[in-house]
Amino acid sequence: MLAALNPDYMGHVYLESSVLILVFVCAGKYIEAKAKARTSDAVRGLLQLGAKTAVLLKLAEDGQTVISAREIPAELIQVGDILRVMPGATVPADGVVIYGKSSVDESMITGEAMPVSKYVNDGVIGGTVNGSGLLHVQATRVGADTTLSSIVRLVAAAQANKAPIQALADKIASWFVPAVVTLAALTFITWLLLGLTNHINTEDLPPGTTPFLLALLHTVAVLVIACPCALGLATPTAVMVATGVAAKLGVLIKGGSTLELAHR
Repeated sequence: MLAALNPDYMGHVYLESSVLILVFVCAGKYIEAKAKARTSDAVRGLLQLGAKTAVLLKLAEDGQTVISAREIPAELIQVGDILRVMPGATVPADGVVIYGKSSVDESMITGEAMPVSKYVNDGVIGGTVNGSGLLHVQATRVGADTTLSSIVRLVAAAQANKAPIQALADKIASWFVPAVVTLAALTFITWLLLGLTNHINTEDLPPGTTPFLLALLHTVAVLVIACPCALGLATPTAVMVATGVAAKLGVLIKGGSTLELAHR
């Protein structure tokens, strides 16, 4: 601004410093956004484990004879509905087996590598994969009450909860920012007084540099170097990425405090 208003201005113009600061800040924001997007993808991947459709059965009074069967969206399943689960199909909702026997792959939910045998009155989990047998399942939990939805909420809550080290970082940042601003103000006042009281040899300064400009440059330097952005962003971003990647690999982490205890 001084160079634009005064044609005789002979000082230095620090345009590259401002540009680099903006580049670094924007790059940090971009990396943070990418990390959050990858974490959201992990949560969406868990939701995609659920069935998109289900076969709704209407049974006769004997409870075994099928009167009719029709395919419906999984969102329309109600508690008490009787659902047909074909071999190799995904169980559309949490429920109880009322007919048939099979083995169900529950590895994506429980981590159990071997298929689990299911008989009448055994419970099944929505999102698991039926084996070679035909099952009729009566829905007991649907929508947000299913086990899969509870796991998704657990992952989302783990990403939102603050780890103890994060709370400490936030507390330090709450004191650090006012301290840096105070230090910058003291720097400005000190250099301005030194310049106005002729304690600085003006011949050693670049042409056109006034005491005010010199004090302002030192103040900006203090603010830029002491920027506490990393202190407040590093920990929450690390927790979000860790829980998201772990969820993709089938490991559910309850929160940042669990991550802290992992190394002990």
